[in-house]
Amino acid sequence: MHSQAHDVGAPSLLETLRTGTGLLHVALEKRLPFFSARLDAQWYRRLLQAYYGFYQPMEAALYDSGLIPGGIDIASRVKTPTLVSDLRALGLHDQTIGALPRCTQLPTLDTPAACLGALYVLEGATLGGQVLRREMASRLAIEADNGGAFLDVYGAETGRRWKDFLDYLARQTLDANAQARAVMAARSTFSGFEQWLERQEVLL
Repeated sequence: MHSQAHDVGAPSLLETLRTGTGLLHVALEKRLPFFSARLDAQWYRRLLQAYYGFYQPMEAALYDSGLIPGGIDIASRVKTPTLVSDLRALGLHDQTIGALPRCTQLPTLDTPAACLGALYVLEGATLGGQVLRREMASRLAIEADNGGAFLDVYGAETGRRWKDFLDYLARQTLDANAQARAVMAARSTFSGFEQWLERQEVLL
């Protein structure tokens, strides 16, 4: 329903998103503290609080927009509840979680293409989860049941869920203008997330 005419010979949406966000992705990963020798339990908890402060309003805006093209099970991809469970496991009460600061500078999600760009970032962020969970288990004794479920939110299903998402992207026929909107939203999601984590003082 939301599809637009596809330009013959144009790069795929996935190619365009990868090219448009690659440098931002690398830059953010270098600043995340998961592999820092200085990361301790307190820093980890502050990091998850900051993640919640971005994911909660971001997912609410994205999934409440009504603009995500059909063909994907959105309900199964919401990650905020897992973050809430982790924060509870780390000792935060619901009232404390509800009072955590939340990001208000979110990407503009006013078209189906923009929603696809934001989804690309959120889904791609799950790919390194198993490595992160193992690192946190080894360093901080944090497992899925005591504050680390979000790090590997899809578990053994991560690869299949990513392939399903890529197949979903491949079915979206967007023209050059729509692809540009998708990339803009993806870049805004990456940069907005990094700026938010910077303001929360949880980055390297």
